[in-house]
Amino acid sequence: MGKGRLEAFSDGVIAIIITIMVLEMKVPHGDAIGDLLKLWPVFLSYVLSFMFIGIYWNNHHHLLQTAGHVTAGLLWANLHLLFWLSLIPFSTGWMGENHFASLPTAVYGFNMLMAGLAYTILSRMIIVADGCSDSTLARAIGNDRKGVLSLVLYAVAIPLAFVQSWIAGCLFVTVSIMWLIPDRRIARVLSE
Repeated sequence: MGKGRLEAFSDGVIAIIITIMVLEMKVPHGDAIGDLLKLWPVFLSYVLSFMFIGIYWNNHHHLLQTAGHVTAGLLWANLHLLFWLSLIPFSTGWMGENHFASLPTAVYGFNMLMAGLAYTILSRMIIVADGCSDSTLARAIGNDRKGVLSLVLYAVAIPLAFVQSWIAGCLFVTVSIMWLIPDRRIARVLSE
């Protein structure tokens, strides 16, 4: 299988994930502004998750550009990432519908942590598939401090959700801001 087919499949799954998230947003019952304002937690969780999905889509595209060829391990690692991303509509909806209650927020954090781990595994599988620690991706990400910091923040956010869920939410926003600007490390190495 070529990289193009893998990327097209992944793009399709990610598009479906975004579609499911927006379809889960329900129209308010009533025509007053107060009826609309009641939905702020649902909308806020949607915006946060939309940003995360967009960040994953953007970085996944750059990540696959570095792959020399596609192996079975790389295919499974990609499916592993898509599995965790596919659960985001559920954890997003649960968190938003319950106004960022502790357990749904912690589950959302766990979902984000597992997606981050899956992305890290996919990165490592691309490096392994290319057969060297001096591959394009290995040179681009180095020790991946940004990726490691993201995982640490997710891991810290999970127990903090049971202390104050808004603190966990702030950590989620912090991670999204860290990644909102496209990761230029890969683009820089590809252009060399």
